[in-house]
Amino acid sequence: MQLTVQGKQIDLGDALRVHVSEKIEDINQKYFNHATFASVTFSKEGHGHGLIKAHISISVGKNIMVVADAVEANPYLSFDAASEKVAKQLRRYKRRLRDHHERLERGGADMLQARYYTIAPEKDDQLDGDVPAGDDPVIIAEIATDIQTMSVSEAVMRMDLSGQNALMFRNASHDELNMVYRRADGNVGWVDPLGNQKTVVVKKDSDGKGKARKSA
Repeated sequence: MQLTVQGKQIDLGDALRVHVSEKIEDINQKYFNHATFASVTFSKEGHGHGLIKAHISISVGKNIMVVADAVEANPYLSFDAASEKVAKQLRRYKRRLRDHHERLERGGADMLQARYYTIAPEKDDQLDGDVPAGDDPVIIAEIATDIQTMSVSEAVMRMDLSGQNALMFRNASHDELNMVYRRADGNVGWVDPLGNQKTVVVKKDSDGKGKARKSA
C-alpha cells in the first residue's frame, strides 16, 4: 500500500510519520487488506486557536474511498480520532467490501462515462431580475468520471464511506440511473425516476444496514 503523509504549513516529525504509517497499515490488515493507497494530511484550524485537522483518505477498492476528518489540539489526537472513524466504517461494511472485491474479481462492474462539473456560486449582482432566466452557470472545473452499476445498499455504503452527501449510480436491478442522498433528519433518501416514481427513505439500523421504505 502506498502512503502519503503531508502537512500544510506544519512540520511533521519522524515520530508522527511512523505513528501514522503503523496505524494505517494496522487498519488495512485488520479490516480489509486490499487498500492500494492512502493519504493523510494535517492542517491548522481554528483561526489561531492552535487546533490541528487530520484528513484521512484510503482507497479500499475500485472507486471506493474511505474518508474521515477530525480536529483536535495536536496532530496525534486528531489523527487517532480520524483513524477511529475510518476503522468504525470498515468494521460496519467489512463483509460487503469483501463481497464487492470478490465480485469484481469474478466479472468486474459496468460503468457509464460522464462529466463532473464544479460550478461557481452566483454573485449578488446575478440574483436580480435583470439576469435572463436559464443562463448557464459558470463552470470552473471539469473532469471525467464514471457512474457505476451497483445495488442501492452498495450505493449507500459508498456514500457513507466517502463522506459524500449524494451519490449517483446505475441501479443493477433495472439498469437505470438512481441517486441516494443524505437527508437532514439523518436518514438516506433514494430517488428512482424510472420505476415507482417515488422517493424511498432508507432507514439505518444500528449495524449500518439500510432498509428501504416507500414514502407516500
